Amino acid sequence: MLAAGEGSRWDGPGHKLLAPLSDGRPVIVHAVEAAVESGIGPVAVVWGAVSVADALAGLNITLVEHPGWAAGQATTLAAAISWASGRGAGSVVVGLGDQPGATAAAWRAVAHAEASPPIAAASYDGVLRTPVRLPESVWADLSAVGDQGARVLMRSQPDLVQGVAVTGVPDDIDTMEELRRWN
Repeated sequence: MLAAGEGSRWDGPGHKLLAPLSDGRPVIVHAVEAAVESGIGPVAVVWGAVSVADALAGLNITLVEHPGWAAGQATTLAAAISWASGRGAGSVVVGLGDQPGATAAAWRAVAHAEASPPIAAASYDGVLRTPVRLPESVWADLSAVGDQGARVLMRSQPDLVQGVAVTGVPDDIDTMEELRRWN
């Protein structure tokens, strides 16, 4: 789970990941609980600009601090892959901490999609979003700089990507207006 950015578009109090949804729980809790509930494997949350430890206390996760978070999402993804690689993983399924509507079923569908093409991305009514499965075979091709994670590779080599039809809400929360719509 990528949760390291500063949330520069956020125009509300505090950090967007810690903003409460209508049930009073922070945005990031909803996103991380779906990943944990999916049961697809260990869940790591890569954080940086704001600590999410208190919000996620009690969840079966590993927190990975990323001090270089300000260099962009590509470096946060690299930190996640480094963590997974160090544990012998052959792939990662990546989601965003500000995307509370990605369901556990979406995480499972992406994780268990056919291996060819190698990258599997959740498809919400034909629109590709996270979660995204990235096998080890593409890790070296991911951008090491910038604020786009795997999108650069997925857009430049669409033949590597398969959409996996899922249900849920793909929207992320970047502004108070978007939070109000969720609530």
